Amino acid sequence: MAAILEMRGIGKSFPGVRALDRVNLEVEARGIHAICGENGAGKSTLMKVLSGVYPHGSYDGEILYEGRPMRFRDIRDSEAEGIIIIHQELALVPQLSIGENMFLGNEITRGGVIDWPRTWARTRELLAKVGLNENPTTPVEKLGVGKQQLIEIAKALAKDVRLLILDEPTAALQENDSATLLKLLLELKEQGVTSILISHKLNEIRRVADRVTVIRDGSTVSTLARDEITEERIIRDMVGRDLAHRYPERVPQIGGELMAVRNWTVWHPDQPRKVIDDAAFTVRRGEIVGIAGLMGSGRTELAMSIFGRSFGRDISGTVEIGGRPADVSTVNRAIDAGLSYVTEDRKTLGLILDEPIQRNVSLANLAGISARGVLSRGREKAVAEGYRRDLGIRTPSVLQQVVNLSGGNQQKVVLSKWLFTQPQVLILDEPTRGIDVGAKFEIYAIMNRLVAEGRGVVMISSEMPELLGMCDRIYVMNEGRIVGELTRAEASQERIMGMILRSEGRAA
Repeated sequence: MAAILEMRGIGKSFPGVRALDRVNLEVEARGIHAICGENGAGKSTLMKVLSGVYPHGSYDGEILYEGRPMRFRDIRDSEAEGIIIIHQELALVPQLSIGENMFLGNEITRGGVIDWPRTWARTRELLAKVGLNENPTTPVEKLGVGKQQLIEIAKALAKDVRLLILDEPTAALQENDSATLLKLLLELKEQGVTSILISHKLNEIRRVADRVTVIRDGSTVSTLARDEITEERIIRDMVGRDLAHRYPERVPQIGGELMAVRNWTVWHPDQPRKVIDDAAFTVRRGEIVGIAGLMGSGRTELAMSIFGRSFGRDISGTVEIGGRPADVSTVNRAIDAGLSYVTEDRKTLGLILDEPIQRNVSLANLAGISARGVLSRGREKAVAEGYRRDLGIRTPSVLQQVVNLSGGNQQKVVLSKWLFTQPQVLILDEPTRGIDVGAKFEIYAIMNRLVAEGRGVVMISSEMPELLGMCDRIYVMNEGRIVGELTRAEASQERIMGMILRSEGRAA
């Protein structure tokens, strides 16, 4: 099949970093072409070059689209050719309606005035194409992330898309929403739309991709045809070595009880309902405890409410750490009690993106870099340098802004911030979301190191294989209640789902 896109010898540099080095990419028309690589490999940078975010003249090499040389000055130029990019951070205005978002900057007008009847009608048509039956006047903020992702694709259809670029479109989606989106990509393929899919979810790539290009350290490593695509081959090309074991080996050395949560009940901050109902669980020294459950089961609400009552109201129950009652009524008191929490939303809640690494690392423990109430920038830098070495944060300097780091390295900065508080128990909420298999392995190794020191880890994850591969025990949550507990030997995906389904039957 003929190529719709050729990128030849693409090079792109930033101060101190060669992000792309002679990258070649050929995408066949009417297919789904996946791009894989570790965080920081250059995938998103390459797509920003293609879409005009980085304009012609700011990079080396050439772009041929439908056989013609392209010199995009900005994203409007690429959109005029039918090349539409959907970034990992959705570009929707939450307070505006679906229809307003759909045609923002591309308004349907008559006589210089927005034609609302035509706007609503066209919005309904486009929503139907992506399988949504929403009222066009509904504010986007009232929709889940899965539906918002489909609205982004509908926006692309409104611009007569011919080449659709999706950067980690399923990273924040639950399994059902991911399946819906992938099915839509296959349908668009049948309608003649070519897609470029950037994803870390190798099972999804195997399901839909016709070809895969692997990028490592800013260079093209391989392009695989459909019959060559295997998870093992992609991983080997991504990380430059065979990853015989997805999870680092660990011989558990589990001690006595370190933390106990009992009778924990939390009410929704804005609604008259419980979000956590009489939950109880324990963590022992040297133990990784998993919390499994479907989206909306209350896992994050449980973690946030325990960590300084960061979520909810009318909270009751007790927490003990180290055999003594722990005051976790505020974030500072929870930290003092030996508890830390790594949020699932690192970019919004975990980091200050336009601040340097060293400032982010010290945020939760300013006393640790102070003398007589005065901050020591030298001490702050030394602490950050220590974590940069210990956790393998890939950066030329701890003075670099966090926004310029890859997702995996940003996650290591968040971990550094909370490790600097010297926690006894570390709660990790979706710690590997949106990062590649190589960076995941490194995060797992850090978790193993923590429990080897006698600390405890609570791991919340939507990826059941991850829970099964890392955890010594797994608690299962559904509708705000802990409905089961499994040891490593007992746990399986089937048993976890069985507990969830049986609990729903009892609730009904």
